[in-house]
Amino acid sequence: MGAKSEEPMMTTRDSIYRAARNIKRRDNSLYNALRSIYQDSIFVHEISLLWPKLPLVANLRCGLWYSETFDATCYFKSTDGHTNNLSFNTSRLNLHLPLLAGEKGGCIIIDSTRKGKRFPDSMSKTIPIWSCVLNRSIFNHWKRLVNSDKLIDAGLTSDDDGENIRKLLDKWDCSLHLPLWVSNTERASIEARLDEWTRELDESGADIASLASCLRKPLRPLWVSQKTVIWLNEVPEHDSWDFTPLILVSASASGELQNRTSSEFSWNYIPGAGDDEESWARGLSPNVFWTHVDDLIHSGPDLCNQKVAEMVENDRVYRAQRGQEAPQVVVKCSKSNGGVNHAKSDEILCLSAQIPKVDEERLVFWLASTNLAVGASQVAGKETSIDCILNCDQNPISVPVSYLEEHLHLPMKGSKFDRFSISRNLPSAVNFAKLKMSSGKKVLVCCQDGEDISICVCLAILMSLFNEEGAFDGGKSFEEKSITKMDMRRMLIFICKYAVNARPSRGNLKQVFGFLSSHHENSDE
Repeated sequence: MGAKSEEPMMTTRDSIYRAARNIKRRDNSLYNALRSIYQDSIFVHEISLLWPKLPLVANLRCGLWYSETFDATCYFKSTDGHTNNLSFNTSRLNLHLPLLAGEKGGCIIIDSTRKGKRFPDSMSKTIPIWSCVLNRSIFNHWKRLVNSDKLIDAGLTSDDDGENIRKLLDKWDCSLHLPLWVSNTERASIEARLDEWTRELDESGADIASLASCLRKPLRPLWVSQKTVIWLNEVPEHDSWDFTPLILVSASASGELQNRTSSEFSWNYIPGAGDDEESWARGLSPNVFWTHVDDLIHSGPDLCNQKVAEMVENDRVYRAQRGQEAPQVVVKCSKSNGGVNHAKSDEILCLSAQIPKVDEERLVFWLASTNLAVGASQVAGKETSIDCILNCDQNPISVPVSYLEEHLHLPMKGSKFDRFSISRNLPSAVNFAKLKMSSGKKVLVCCQDGEDISICVCLAILMSLFNEEGAFDGGKSFEEKSITKMDMRRMLIFICKYAVNARPSRGNLKQVFGFLSSHHENSDE
């Protein structure tokens, strides 16, 4: 009698589940995502041409995929606009945006969503809340100046100027502007907290005076999607409105996956394909994508993965040869539609490289007159105006032998990978900064992107070694007072005023606060 097979039989339910997963994997292929992004970028370009004088701004990170060039970036999170989680986040004030909008007369912000909605919550609620709170704070600023007769301090010297400000206040719109699809219940919930959020902004130390001097019309969001009907012969000029427009463009068409056919290939459209890039991009960045967009789009589904692997590796080698962050990309390989991928599962892709020519951007920001700068490690060695480098990147950077005593490498990981990496290294970082800045030297703090870990380290240095007036005192004022979250929030707003690309994560900021708090506890003991 033969032995029974120990292999479990596949049920009909398992078979259906596996088939459904295979279909979903095929529909969400890399080529489908890139082709969808390219298709949606055509719409974004058309909208930008309607108001060609307005700067194009990408909401990080999803929005960055939908155009070859942007004038600026911003960072509004959808989670701040989620139902039952509505908030005005002083860690993400984006104060460079109203300054840009005030100078140019408005701006066009690009984002997208996969959720089946026409607009992400960042556009439906986060930005409307933000613009309303800023409008109210600017109104309060001018009202205080008028009531206290301090218009001269604001650069207004005549009675006519004062009268103009009073007229401006009479027409200044402080109301909440939400899209029609936000329910009345949510609107009421938001309106009930506007005074509280405005008070938080006023108390945060944000430079509202600069915004007030730049913005002569209140901010107001407008919503544009692929379903929006625009009469091209009746598009109003942006300067004809009595507000400063924030034109919120949701790049993708809403709805389910749709099969589309070009002259060469059949492909499936993915709404919001640029979202959650770690799950699909296989190491490809928006910059590399737009450098090779024609080659990728015309390569077709069968060759797309291989093309992307080559481009990602070429870019990795280019950065590695310059001492920049250049990790190898690990991807899970599988059979592609219509072709066989012979790579093993979880293989590291290392291919022959042709070095592309890429223009490097300047990514160093000086924090007022503190002699402290923050930036990306890739340009740290090229900055000629600094005396010392505090490198928080995982990888070392190349420095001259004569420069070694002015350089400290403290590899740090974000809280997602190591909950205590930053707090563990902060004592050494602060001591290094104290030693160098005591003798008047200029210090650059850098990390991979200059947006998160280096921002947190600068925050710890400024809180530990500078007084409330922004002067270096070696930690004297820090020893004499307890640090609150409000103090830290004010200092972070100060940093973000200069480092406009700052995006510190909540987990990393918690490590900074823990370090600052524990220092006082140890001192008390």
